[in-house]
Amino acid sequence: MNKFVAIVGSNSQKSTNRDLLKYMKRHFQSKAEIELVEISGLPLYKKTPDEFVPQEALDIAKKIEASDGVIIATPEYDHSIPAVLSSALAWLSYGIHPLVDKPVMITGASYGSLGSSRAQAQLRQILDSPEIKARIMPSSEFLLGHSLQAFDEDGNLKDKKVVEQLDGLFQDFLQFVNIAKQLNNANDVNKQKAEEFSWDKD
Repeated sequence: MNKFVAIVGSNSQKSTNRDLLKYMKRHFQSKAEIELVEISGLPLYKKTPDEFVPQEALDIAKKIEASDGVIIATPEYDHSIPAVLSSALAWLSYGIHPLVDKPVMITGASYGSLGSSRAQAQLRQILDSPEIKARIMPSSEFLLGHSLQAFDEDGNLKDKKVVEQLDGLFQDFLQFVNIAKQLNNANDVNKQKAEEFSWDKD
């Protein structure tokens, strides 16, 4: 059975993105083992002369490296991902590169009708950056709009069509992960390039 790391892209105590990942963990428990990972304990990203990486980031990186894939749930603030998620991804590409060639599924929930669509588009660009180089599942937006009304009292999604869409996308992700395992012939080179890349050098 595949093991996935699910990153809660928010530091809010009451987050519908966390609710979404909790639902996915329960709903897909017969298909995959999903571990929720919080990023709220990470300090704000800051470059240092000795490239110090906090232990919290190293612990998350270790879980990602041991996983078969990553699911990220992002809210949308001002048409972009939250600063806490941006900071976390910066730590995960600063001297460590656990996301190189790692299959990633992007999800997102928002209070409005757009379901974090702009944030997801931005997140795709970030994950494709030369320091991260994740393997993002294509054409796979899961946009949960009006998320405050989306769950019942047991934390389950109420709309059957939404559930059907998520079921289909998750099945696609399982297949994507299996395909990605066969596409790692350049993994060592890709990791080396990520390690050698620097915006400070020409």
